[in-house]
Amino acid sequence: MSFTKYNATAATLTKNRTFGSVTPGSGLCVTCVDGCIGMCEVGKSAYRASEVMYPQPFGIITTAAEKDYPVDLSHFQIMGTAVGAHGIEADSDKAIFPNVRLETRLGHAPGIKLRLPIVYGGLGSTDIASKNWEGLAAGAAISGLILTVGENVCGMDMDSEISKGKVTRSPELERRIKLFKDWYDGYGAVVVQANVEDTRLGVQEYALSKLGVDTVELKWGQGAKDIGGEVKISNLSKAQRLKERGYVVLPDPKAPGVIKAFDKGSFKEFERHSRVGMVTEEGFLARVKELRDCGAKYVFLKTGAYRPADLARAIKFASKAKIDLLTVDAAGGGTGMSPWRMMNEWGVPPVELFSLLYQYADRLAKKGEFVPHIAIAGGFAFEDQMFKGLAMGAPYFKAIEMARAPLTAAMVGKTIGKRISEGEMPVFIGRFGNTTEEVFVLADELKTRLGKDFEKLPPGAIGVYSYMHRLEQGLRQLMAGARKFSADHLTRDDIAAITPEAAKISGIQYMMDMDKEEADKILAG
Repeated sequence: MSFTKYNATAATLTKNRTFGSVTPGSGLCVTCVDGCIGMCEVGKSAYRASEVMYPQPFGIITTAAEKDYPVDLSHFQIMGTAVGAHGIEADSDKAIFPNVRLETRLGHAPGIKLRLPIVYGGLGSTDIASKNWEGLAAGAAISGLILTVGENVCGMDMDSEISKGKVTRSPELERRIKLFKDWYDGYGAVVVQANVEDTRLGVQEYALSKLGVDTVELKWGQGAKDIGGEVKISNLSKAQRLKERGYVVLPDPKAPGVIKAFDKGSFKEFERHSRVGMVTEEGFLARVKELRDCGAKYVFLKTGAYRPADLARAIKFASKAKIDLLTVDAAGGGTGMSPWRMMNEWGVPPVELFSLLYQYADRLAKKGEFVPHIAIAGGFAFEDQMFKGLAMGAPYFKAIEMARAPLTAAMVGKTIGKRISEGEMPVFIGRFGNTTEEVFVLADELKTRLGKDFEKLPPGAIGVYSYMHRLEQGLRQLMAGARKFSADHLTRDDIAAITPEAAKISGIQYMMDMDKEEADKILAG
């Protein structure tokens, strides 16, 4: 069985000529014919070179890996029970799913209050994030969640003012933060993330001192790729300015031959790449102290699907620095643009990474060392996945990080709002009605809550809020079925492995071994 799909994918706009008859190892057509125009990745690479490495078309898509890992969260089942209740009185009139408490706090006391244990991961300088930020930010705020402004926003902002190598003003960063704060009601927070270039520009210091931000996140990487962030640039002048700001831009936008080729239309986009960081314990601890001295109330760390030794470094360094939240992002995660083969073929997959993370956290806890609150990421989209993820790392995993799924909800909400205003409803949606109140089932609830401000709420935000409501109710139902009426009561035996391999990797009990002793006592009684 092959877990990987090669040479033809919607992500790179490629396909096989002999669909259904493909060589498994390479993905090449079984018969590669002289005269083919080159629709597959190999063929398209013959005339578009490295362009074919990246998901397309840039700026209007998000992407996640299509590799089928041998073990994933579907290899675990949620365990319900018919007796008792945890976190509420064992009374059928009280132990109902609407009474499950999902509010939580992240970080040291008093902590950041969340209505749901969800964090929106760093959505940075890609066009897809910028175009949908209005709905995403407002939706996160009214849902009471953490929203992270991702890497390279200031560096990519052509209106940024930079003096002596440091940013002194960025209208785009100001806009992103303001769009969250305009709807903030005491729950959640807006977080500013930084990579190598952001740190050199002093982005977090600027956000802390000038923009009223009190939470920042250091970034070692993400699950989608193990190099720095990338975007496409279709403007020559912008590509040149980004090179001047220190980014790696390919091909060289200052080279005369490259300029001539671009003007001629030989290629239409430059690649902008960020640098990889060089982690050291001393440097990390020093940077955390710098940020706290600059006024950071909460400091987070996000790391990617690196090898186990790097995961150990992340949690150990986070422990020493008493980081408020450590986010670990597994392989295959979503992105605006990452090399397609890299997204599929690098890094530790979710179940393996989360299992190692639990082991490392438990080991530190048993030695009496500080264990930061932990969030996990890697393709989460539904309430059952959230339950399994939180249970797999209980009691250390406190939140689920998402990016691609809420961005999808924001995009859909925005599109529906546009269709409503244009009076051109697709049949699929038109069956629900033709107005905001008819199509968005929670619109009236939001009108009651927000009053006149509802008229200013972006449709994308209604989409995000509606999606979060679905996750909230779904998670409450699953937790009530397990008789766990707050996340603090979740344990690892609230899920069971349905294959021996999943049990071996995770340390979660195999289904056929679960409750053996208790069942024996019941049967013998």
